[in-house]
Amino acid sequence: MSHSETDRPDLRRSSWAERFAAVALDNVTRAYPYAAHHATTGPEDRALPVELHPAFATSYDWHSSVHMHWLAARLLAHGLPAGLEERLTAVLQAHLGAANLAIEADYLRSSPHFERPYGWAWLMRLAAEVSASEVPALRELAPGFVPVVDAVADLVTDWTAAAAHPVRHGVHSNSAFGLLLVHDAARVLGRPELVGTVERAARSWFGADRGWPFDWERSGHDFLSAGLSEADLMAAVLPPEEYGAWARGFLSGVDAGAEVLRPTVVRDPSDAQQVHLYGLDLSRAGSTVRIAAALRVDGEEAAVAGLLRGAADDLLASGLAASVGEEYYSTHWLATFAWDAMEAREGAAR
Repeated sequence: MSHSETDRPDLRRSSWAERFAAVALDNVTRAYPYAAHHATTGPEDRALPVELHPAFATSYDWHSSVHMHWLAARLLAHGLPAGLEERLTAVLQAHLGAANLAIEADYLRSSPHFERPYGWAWLMRLAAEVSASEVPALRELAPGFVPVVDAVADLVTDWTAAAAHPVRHGVHSNSAFGLLLVHDAARVLGRPELVGTVERAARSWFGADRGWPFDWERSGHDFLSAGLSEADLMAAVLPPEEYGAWARGFLSGVDAGAEVLRPTVVRDPSDAQQVHLYGLDLSRAGSTVRIAAALRVDGEEAAVAGLLRGAADDLLASGLAASVGEEYYSTHWLATFAWDAMEAREGAAR
């Protein structure tokens, strides 16, 4: 459903920061329920989540815990009331110490397919946020992230070298979304070899793509647009002129009636898979803004850029209420995508 200007919620970050911070604090301190994805090796392998993942044993599952920690760190940099700021800072310091992160790094190396690539990508983004933060208490944590960044860099290098084809599903396994976050983080972290690895993989996997079938998108549990995620990645790795030519071919199916630009429908907010569609709207809101910004306003792709930009606010508005609601299947992760879209909308750094 499209929101008119009069009934659309306030989409500014300043209107949501405290609510998102409260959600983040609740999530990064909530140990249960927790959906562990640990592959047990025998009857004695019964470790609790907090023993396996001392940094990320909250917020329902490992990857959501990672990106809720990212949201908490990002919100601290944005500015919060003193009491909330102190509580979030204390939790981040307790969870993201060097000893905990070393255990996480060892786990990643011992289980090289665990959380590939979505969890890896958010972990890199968290590391980049801490490393570049203007908050001294966060920046002090940066050295402890070196082992996990080293581990992810090796894993991404091995994965992209061994895989002949990308994964194009609109869920955690999506290759383009993972590569995008790794690419952005690697640049912040000063990892040029990893930047190059991602750019080579992106060109190999997606460089020849044309005429993406957007009308075929949106299965019942997508939270990413496979097509927009790919276009978002290529905007980050291709020079502007090259990207314009690539985008004209790839986005040729986007017109005024394109389904990919319309908010989705969630009929059962208690269904853990259906609520992915709230995330789909939020992730598309961020992607549409970034893709539009990468397209030339005076080029052949200007019309598509206008359509993408025009859809962003309705997509963002669609998922906002669920991100701060009562349903844990929504609130353990949605606010991260909402904040990302708001930053894109306001021109803030990713």
